[in-house]
Parts: sequence; structure tokens; C-alpha cells
Amino acid sequence: MSSTENECVDVVIVGAGHAGCEAALACARLNMKTIMFTVSMDSVALMPCNPNVGGTSKGHLVRELDALGGEMGKNIDKAYIQSKMLNVSKGPAVHSLRAQADKQDYTREMRKVLENTYNLTLRQGEIVDILTENNKITGVKTYTGTIYNCKAVVLATGTYLKARCICGDVSKNTGPNGLSAANYLTDALKRLGIEMYRFKTGTPARIDKRSIDFSKMEEQFGDEKLVPFSFTNKPEDIAKEQVSCWLTYTNEETHKIIRDNIHRSPLYSGNIKGVGPRYCPSIEDKVVRFADKDRHQVFIEPEGNYTNEMYIGGMSSSLPEDVQFKMYRSVAGLENAKIVRNAYAIEYDCINALQLKPSLEFKKIEGLFSAGQFNGSSGYEEAAAQGLIAGINAAMKISGREPLILDRSQAYIGVLIDDLVTKETHEPYRMMTSRAEYRLLLRQDNADLRLTKIGHEIGLIDDERYNKLLEKEKAINEEIERLNNTFVGASSNIQEFCKKNNTTELKKSCSLAELIRRPELSYELISEIDKDRKELDSDVIEQVNINIKYDGYIKRQMSQVEQYKKMENKKIPEDIDYEKVGSLRLEAKQKLTAIRPQSIGQASRISGVSPADISVLLVYLSMKH
Repeated sequence: MSSTENECVDVVIVGAGHAGCEAALACARLNMKTIMFTVSMDSVALMPCNPNVGGTSKGHLVRELDALGGEMGKNIDKAYIQSKMLNVSKGPAVHSLRAQADKQDYTREMRKVLENTYNLTLRQGEIVDILTENNKITGVKTYTGTIYNCKAVVLATGTYLKARCICGDVSKNTGPNGLSAANYLTDALKRLGIEMYRFKTGTPARIDKRSIDFSKMEEQFGDEKLVPFSFTNKPEDIAKEQVSCWLTYTNEETHKIIRDNIHRSPLYSGNIKGVGPRYCPSIEDKVVRFADKDRHQVFIEPEGNYTNEMYIGGMSSSLPEDVQFKMYRSVAGLENAKIVRNAYAIEYDCINALQLKPSLEFKKIEGLFSAGQFNGSSGYEEAAAQGLIAGINAAMKISGREPLILDRSQAYIGVLIDDLVTKETHEPYRMMTSRAEYRLLLRQDNADLRLTKIGHEIGLIDDERYNKLLEKEKAINEEIERLNNTFVGASSNIQEFCKKNNTTELKKSCSLAELIRRPELSYELISEIDKDRKELDSDVIEQVNINIKYDGYIKRQMSQVEQYKKMENKKIPEDIDYEKVGSLRLEAKQKLTAIRPQSIGQASRISGVSPADISVLLVYLSMKH
């Protein structure tokens, strides 16, 4: 390796995937001189696996990221080819937006934003060492020997560290999509005392569209009523002709082929050592674990407008190539399938995220931050959300400002990060709505109302967008107040309205808000008896309807949040010696010493710390402070 002259920047971002992109943009937009390194410029904002953004709970993350000033929501609004709201038959807490992406458009549009952002430089090059002095970041070193002096580093290496792609008994030391792996950084991190894990994920085959018989499949359409991911867009701004996806199923023949060849799967032969994601299993895992099921869903999804490659969702695999041909061709509509890219598994190095503070800064190395799959998570959306927070906090660190830490009652992003840095993760972490205790408050539709003020305070949301939010908030509050104070009596026209809508007739006067709370009625339905109704934007109407209809449940959750906040506000001194806390169980002492929670609330969520341990800790703190 040759050595060249040192260069100076504020922040170095290592990796240009979804986490790296958000981290780099956040730092640059917060006036930090930023450079983002990638092993290949072809990997910038790459979608190496599924061709979609959002989905159950993941849609929440993207809208929260947008509300804070991130880019993913805006980018998918440019690059989508189909948009759909999931779980609409259920309550608003679990409604989740999901969009199919044109993969090339997604990469192209994000790269265009990155390359035209002031303060930001993109650089192809492999980082091989992290330089520190007295456990504080001083710079990074590239494979060619160049040293970049900096004040903070964000590691967003995705699945590239010592990556190995496996298909049957064939493996290759390469990153996703055949791109170069990053083979040196792991050893440098270990020298710094960072604990590493080995995780695994996988992807299905891509099949030539011309070889698929769609007549044997169920066509899946996008929604006619569009909902943008970004709060800065209106539906009419992003409207376009949408493409279809398709649904088919595995069958008993598929399962027999897999079972007959299971010994050849590296998952079961021992060739794969890394731990895979429980909630996104390979097709061979599904067949073994759910032996009672006679079929599994398979989604055929286009990878873009200008390619014939189709993604075979639900059938990721690491089985040998010859088995893959048999397996895919046993599925209805894929009998003559021509594989463009084989399915494969990928192993990679990542960290034990318990080494991180809630700000995503390493506890032992000042100025070193971490985000994305490198933290042991899975998914583009989880990565992007962490990248934004890590980038913000790297900039906050350099500016001498307090870090942004969202708690579990504020955002799904808060739940995601708290889970990663507090709970032991021995497999790739996936966000789910069930992980959020206060999900009725943390809906995707109100992400702007929850978080845009925070984005403005940080400096990522401009005054114009902030003022529009204040106007929206005012319109919602005024309309709710009007509906609570507008009454109708038991007149003949009101009774007729009730009959027509299959709801109980009135015995006395009631407010329009009380009518909206009835299961059969809504804000839209009562319009014919609401004489003073004004013209309001659809997003304002949505908030009015939800806030009135679920008023009792929302108040109950807000009361629960108040109790939660009391525990979060009970801070634990950084220098506490848990060995001196009498009556704490040995396991609790070990866990508390290792994780060093910042509050009683965080301590209570650590696996191995019991309610009795928390009581002992509270008594100890009250005596000492």
C-alpha cells in the first residue's frame, strides 16, 4: 500500500447503501464537510434484494425519516412503479405504505441528489483502518494508504464486511450482486476492541419475464388513491401509470424437491455459519419449519420498467443451481422459467449493537458512530432510519450540541434503536408493529405532526415546510374543537340519516364528534348533516377523523406514555459501580455493567434484569442522590 498526503474533512461515512446515503446527506446538510466512501460507485443506494420500499411497520420508518428531513421517502416517490397501502382492513395504527421501485431509477435519483449536495463528496475506495488517539476518532485510512483526518466516522458497511455469497456448495468472497467485498476493516475494528458477529441473509432468483406464464397467477394491482411517502408531495404530484405484480404459490411438488435436497442446502450442511433472519426465512427454512403448510405465497415483482428481470419474492434460497431450476419450475406459472440470476445467501460481519449508546455512538470510541445492517438489523428502511440518526448525531457531536435520541413513545425509529442498543440481538433485527408499545400514537399518517418540529430544531427542515406543518396542526385542532361543539338534535332529517347509515337513532341531541365516534359513521359520512363544514385538505380530514374516532384509546395511551416518561427521566449516573449496589443479582450486575443504561427505563428493558433488580437500583439511587 502506498502512502499519500493526508486530507481533512469533518465526517467520513463508510458505505454508500441506504444507511450511508442518509448519514452523508444529514451531515452535509448540517454544514459538515463530508466524504462518503464506497467499495464501488455502482453500489450507491443499491437495492440488492427486494425491489420495494416500505411495508408493514417499515412504511412507518420511511415516513418518520421523511418527517425528520431524510431522503428515502422523496426518492421512492420519484422511483416507484406501484404503490399500495397495506392492512387497510385493520385499524389506522397498522396501515403501512409500500411501493415497488424501479431499482435503477431509485439508485440514479438518489445518486443525483448526493452528487449535487453541497459539502458532500462521493469517493470510490475501501477503508481499511479506523484511526484513534486516546479512544477518540482522528481519521481513517484507505486501501491505497491515504489518510483522511476527521472528527467523526459513521460506519454503514451493510453486508460487505468479509462478505461471502453461497449457492449450494459453491461460495465466493464477494459482496451482493457480485460487487467487491470489504476484507480488511473487520480486523481493524477487532484491534479497537469491537465485538463482531457473523450474520447471514439471502435473496431469491431473478427470472426472465418472457419465460413466465402470468395466466396461471393472480394479478396484484396498485392503489387508485395514491398516498406519497414524503409529506412534501401531494398525490397529484407523483401520479403515474402503475405496473402489476403477480401472486402464485408453492405446492407439494416444490416442497418435495426441497426436502429431497435439504442435505445439499448450506443452511443445513453446515457450510453457512452466520445467523439468518427469523422473520424473513429462506424457502427451505419455511418448508422445514412449517411442515404442516401445503403451500407458501410467492410474489412475482418487476425490478423496473426497462428490464425483464422479475424478483421471486418469498423464495429466497441458497440451494444448488440445479435444485433451484427444479424448485422454481414446479411453481404454477414458472414451469418454463429462465433464471437470470441465481438465488444465493450472503454471510457478512456486523457488530454486537450493545456496544452503542442510544445516539449510535460507540461507548468506548468517541466520535465513532454506526448504522444499518452493520448494527445487526435487516432491511433498507431500518438501515436508512439508523443512518439518518447516526449522521445527525455525528454532526451534533462536532457542533457541541446534544444528541438526538428519540424514545419509544416518540417514533418507531426510537423503538428500533432502543431495541438494538438495549436488547441482545442474536439474529438480523426486523421492525414490526408489534414491537411498538404505543403504536396507536405512532401511526404513519401522523409522523409529520410528531417529528417535523424536531427536524426543524435540528436544522434539516426549512422554515417553509415547518410553517406549513403549523398551519396543518392549527386546522386539525380548530376542526376537532368545532365538531365537539356543534350539536344536532333528534329531528326527522337526522333520524333519517341515522337509519340510512344503519346506526342507532338519537334520543337526545349530541355533538358531531360523538356521531363520528360511532363505528358506522365517519367524518366524510356526516358531511350531509354538517352545515358549517369548510373545505379542508385530505390529510387534515384524515387526522380529524382518526383523532375523534379513537379519542378514548389515544388518551389511554398518552397516560401510559406519561408513566413511561417518568422511568425514562430517572437517569443513572455514568460512573455508577454496579458491584457496590447491594442485593443486585449477579446476572443483573453483569448486564448493567456491560450495557450501562442511561435511565431506569432503559435498564428495565434489558434481558436478565428483573423488576426486583430495578427496585433495588431505585432504592440505591435514592440513597446516593
